[in-house]
Amino acid sequence: MPDNKSRPPQEEPWENGWAPDTSRAPGTRRLWLAGALAVATIVACVTAIAVNDKASDKKDENSEARQGQTKSDETSGGGLISFATPSAGSTSSSTSSSTAKATATATGGGESASPSAGGSASSSPAAGGGATPHTSAEASASPTRKPADPKPPTSYERSVRSVNYPDRYWHVSDGVVKLDPVRGSESREDSTFTVVKGLADSSCYSFKTADGTYLRHRNFVLRAERNDGSTLFQKDATFCSRASSYSGAVMLESVNYPGRYLRHKNFQLRLDSYQNSDLYRADASFRVVDALS
Repeated sequence: MPDNKSRPPQEEPWENGWAPDTSRAPGTRRLWLAGALAVATIVACVTAIAVNDKASDKKDENSEARQGQTKSDETSGGGLISFATPSAGSTSSSTSSSTAKATATATGGGESASPSAGGSASSSPAAGGGATPHTSAEASASPTRKPADPKPPTSYERSVRSVNYPDRYWHVSDGVVKLDPVRGSESREDSTFTVVKGLADSSCYSFKTADGTYLRHRNFVLRAERNDGSTLFQKDATFCSRASSYSGAVMLESVNYPGRYLRHKNFQLRLDSYQNSDLYRADASFRVVDALS
């Protein structure tokens, strides 16, 4: 039976009769360990990639679902306001009340959207007008481009009051429209207008005076003139209501000059390009109220 010799000290291999085992290649165990480590690393990487792909797919599905819900909300038309129709069989007082509600609703509706800014610089009303501007802490909002629909089917008499000068109304004076305080009966009559369907667009408005003229812009100044039947006149005399940042008020946009709104400047009504400023929004916001006459 062969003797089992313990491995001699490395410094004396030959003298003690020990020789290294040459039956296997040197470093085999290290190679196996390195291979096993490489395989484990590859498996870990593949697993991590698969998990990340699943998470990404789930996130994409959630994003698509949210986008689909948003599109559904947009197409539902939730920003538009329905308008009341006056009752035909009511008494004169109830008819007037119903019509007033329809007017207030009609002038306050619409979606909010920012028009392009531009045009002339904003300026404050003349200091010598004898009135103190009314300030508001309400949040500013840009007018929308779409007219609210449907519109009230009948015409009605109304007066138009300034938001930042609440003691002043639209008033026809020497053929032009100014922002004036209320005076005698003649002044009240000149500050009362019949609101009718727009001459150029029935979803918008035109304003007719007591003597049969219409308010139209010419050279961007609001005037009272006779309807000559031309397409230009009909467009100049048609204005579409847009939402205002002031409660119960509207902004009136020209149908043939989109982006330009009626505003008072030195107490004169004119058509100016939209400006993203609090002063412009106040000057261009009006409340349609009960007739003064």
